[in-house]
Amino acid sequence: MKIFQILPVLAFGDAVGNDTRALKDALLDAGYQTEIYAAVIDERLPEGTAQSFDMMEKVEEDDIIIYHLSTGHELNQKLKSLGGRKIILYHNITPEKYFQKYNHGAYLNCRNGLREARELAPVAEFAIADSEYNKQDLIRYGYTCDIKVLPILIPFEDYEKKPNQKVINKYGDDGYVNILFTGRVVPNKKQEDIIDAFYYYKKFINPKSRLILVGSYAGIDRYHEQLEAYVKALDLEDVLFTGQIKFDEILAYYKVADVFLCMSEHEGFCVPLLEAMCFDVPVIARDTSAIAGTLGGSGVLLPDNDPMVAAEMINRIVTDEKLRETIIRNQRIRLKDFDNRVVKETFLKIIREFIGKRD
Repeated sequence: MKIFQILPVLAFGDAVGNDTRALKDALLDAGYQTEIYAAVIDERLPEGTAQSFDMMEKVEEDDIIIYHLSTGHELNQKLKSLGGRKIILYHNITPEKYFQKYNHGAYLNCRNGLREARELAPVAEFAIADSEYNKQDLIRYGYTCDIKVLPILIPFEDYEKKPNQKVINKYGDDGYVNILFTGRVVPNKKQEDIIDAFYYYKKFINPKSRLILVGSYAGIDRYHEQLEAYVKALDLEDVLFTGQIKFDEILAYYKVADVFLCMSEHEGFCVPLLEAMCFDVPVIARDTSAIAGTLGGSGVLLPDNDPMVAAEMINRIVTDEKLRETIIRNQRIRLKDFDNRVVKETFLKIIREFIGKRD
């Protein structure tokens, strides 16, 4: 028996790619024969990390396929004709409406992906969702198999690497309050709502403040241009769009952040929430989609996107040391739920139980 992980794109440094590679390591450590196959493999990954799907060996009846579902792709259709026992690992697909005005290819990928997710329901003998929110998605899509919730494996050891000193020197000790958000500059993450909150905070509460929006806007340039124009129209200073940057720079921005503000409207998990927790940055987040599930009672949840409420909460956290300490303490407690050893053991238990159903 072999266990194959299959996905359309194995990227370098993204949550799905990191999760796939970590699961492979867990399977190898447990003594299973396993391999990753992908239609596209990022060239920055170490040689041997994965194999091209075109080189996929024959799948035997007792083999297991773990299929990472996160977008529309021709592999979603090809999966149906492969042999073996199939587990769908669902990472969420963003509703296509967010991309309709900005990127036709992304719009089609999301639209097709959501349709194909429904079509795969009869194929799945078992399913894993990386959040309760995603599990409920699968149920709505018609999945009647058993569905377990298993968090993404977070590479916590990477966050202990040395941050970029130039960034720290520039932004870390100048008396400004640094408000941070990390994540792709895409419409579902609602960077405009973050800008609104920052506008209120800077204009009416603390002029010595800075908004740092870390994330690539490649392929969604029109949305980024609209955000830049909005900042200009507001006559708002100290808003930094970093674009795609090196990992040590990302670490540095977490190091200098005073508050992490997330106003996203749609998230299937939202790894940056946990990244902020790792750096003891208090999290303020709008209560949508999977956000509350990921925070698990930690951080501060906002009921809506009211910019005044968000700005006032930023001010409370910055000025009330006891409140800040309480939030950080609760975040540290929540982080323990994502301990890699716990998540890996839960995953291996799922695999053992799945194998046992056939035995």
